[in-house]
Amino acid sequence: MHILFNHIKKYNKIILFLILSVFFVSSSNAELTVEEIVKSRQALFSKNYSTAKRVQAFSSKGDFEKAKKLMIEMSENYKVLIDLFPENTEDEFDTGALPTVWEEKDAFNALMTKASEDMIKLTSVIEDADDIRGTLKQFMWSNCKACHSRYREEH
Repeated sequence: MHILFNHIKKYNKIILFLILSVFFVSSSNAELTVEEIVKSRQALFSKNYSTAKRVQAFSSKGDFEKAKKLMIEMSENYKVLIDLFPENTEDEFDTGALPTVWEEKDAFNALMTKASEDMIKLTSVIEDADDIRGTLKQFMWSNCKACHSRYREEH
């Protein structure tokens, strides 16, 4: 029970941080410190990964309404991520982001936009998919893989 409580407490802190981050990022990155920007993007990527696993679990169980809500949340997170890679954060905090993020900023932003749009498309096709796992791979996991293989150090 104690482990569960700590787990819930940790996620509540992350969610609160994300909400605050989205609010501040929406108004202006100039108001955030470099550290806050980096922590915000790390938190959003982490949140999207844990959310993607939940999307897969809900979809596999046929609970599409819960999965769709999470897909929309992920879509919005990808839109926010575009603004969380300003030039002044390139060499900060050894985050694992490769220089190609900034060298190919337009391509990176296009991938984040595509990931956002694909999550919305996924909401409309998941229920009718003959192969749920394949559909999730096509619209969700392939974007994760594309980003990791091009813009993130191996870990």
